[in-house]
Amino acid sequence: MLDAELKSKINQLWDKFWSSGISNPLTAIEQMSYLIFMKRLEDEDSENEFNAKLKGEEFTSIFEGHEDYKWSNWINMSADDMLNHVKYKVFPFLASMGDEDSLYNRFMKEANFVIPTGSLLVEATNIVDDLKIKEQNKDVQGDLYEYLLSQLSTAGKNGQFRTPRHIIKLMVEISKPKLGEVICDPACGTAGFLMNAYNYILKENTSKDLIKVDEDGNEYNFTGDKLTSNDFNFLNNNSFYGFDFDPTMVRIGLMNLMMHGIKNPNIEQVNTLSLRFNQEPMYDLILANPPFTGSVDEEELNESFSINSKKTEILFLELMYNCLNVGGRCAVVVPQGILFGTSNAHKSIRRKILEECRLDMVISMPSGVFKPYAGVATGILIFTKGESTEKVLFYDMESDGFTLDDKRDFIDGKGDIIDIIDKYNNIAELELEDRKSKSFFVPFDEIKENDYDLSISKYKEIEYEEVEYEDPEIIKEKILELEEKIIQGLKEIDF
Repeated sequence: MLDAELKSKINQLWDKFWSSGISNPLTAIEQMSYLIFMKRLEDEDSENEFNAKLKGEEFTSIFEGHEDYKWSNWINMSADDMLNHVKYKVFPFLASMGDEDSLYNRFMKEANFVIPTGSLLVEATNIVDDLKIKEQNKDVQGDLYEYLLSQLSTAGKNGQFRTPRHIIKLMVEISKPKLGEVICDPACGTAGFLMNAYNYILKENTSKDLIKVDEDGNEYNFTGDKLTSNDFNFLNNNSFYGFDFDPTMVRIGLMNLMMHGIKNPNIEQVNTLSLRFNQEPMYDLILANPPFTGSVDEEELNESFSINSKKTEILFLELMYNCLNVGGRCAVVVPQGILFGTSNAHKSIRRKILEECRLDMVISMPSGVFKPYAGVATGILIFTKGESTEKVLFYDMESDGFTLDDKRDFIDGKGDIIDIIDKYNNIAELELEDRKSKSFFVPFDEIKENDYDLSISKYKEIEYEEVEYEDPEIIKEKILELEEKIIQGLKEIDF
């Protein structure tokens, strides 16, 4: 939805940070987020004042007594004065706003302002000002930040990286988030799953004649016109919960949700595998792509874990099971190793998902889906807690609509995704018995007999074409004949 001018300005912003020595994309996005936050803070304060006047209500500005901390009051300072003013006055003021549980406190907790020069700050604030964020609608504001985040494709930090947007949409489309559900991502990163779940709910509650389509075929303008004020209140305050151990990712995730219209996102910094996280069942839907690697402090591990393992992918799967309400659903990205690992821990977690949940679908994805971050082969598990598995639909995704090399060039952006969604939506009516095809059912009893193995290669039948070769003597005669022709041809050449 972004026009070329807005994209150009964001590219300029990146160039300014890069040329000034802030080359880590996470650091750059974090600092850009602070500037956007400062700008939005005054915009929202002004909007609240205007609404209060319309209603004849009293209004107290968050800048009362600190008017010189408003964006509009320091944006025209000289470079050195602006740097000192923002770094030593405005930034500490923002960090101290609100009570301990306030959005401001969560956003600015342990934040550090590291823009090194006044000239960079002036150039960056001018570009942010030119974006005219206040004048953009919610869709454009969200896409602005999404475009900013797209630069994270060049780097990861502590094993974290963004899940491709089309893979997130696939998992959300299958999961079908509903109004009134409590939705969680226990390793939320930039909060892409929560943001897409929010948009899905809005779309489902928007009149079809209001939905628009951009030139690339993407739908937008999800106004949620069918929702009541109470519905919006629930969406803004009680629907979405995200957790991450990295404070930088928490701040980026918070800004991402705010830019997409969620006014009070519940994003917290916590290691969800640790003792500090409550694993009580309280969520109706979990969407996640947890880290596959990383060190685990055994002394800090939550006591709710019943499976003895140090592997984060196994621990996160049990965590999700523990946190789901009975009847709750989960869509999670896992490394292929989780599907066929032979350790007791691997078998135990698969047994739990198959016997204490209804495992509906295993999607095997090609290894290039997460490039350039990693080339590891991955899969997606779709399951519901509290029901038993009768049969599992396996799907061998061959294409996700992009090339599978490091460039990840656009092909059609769809690949097998539409067919996967269609298969899942009609799973009750399907009769897929041909194990030579992309998708087929495998009964639970057969999976159990195979040590709960969930790798598609265990069950897929590969069709080999029989090739008939000529008798060696005939091949030998043909070679001799060919040699004779070549020799004869050389004799006839006049050198």
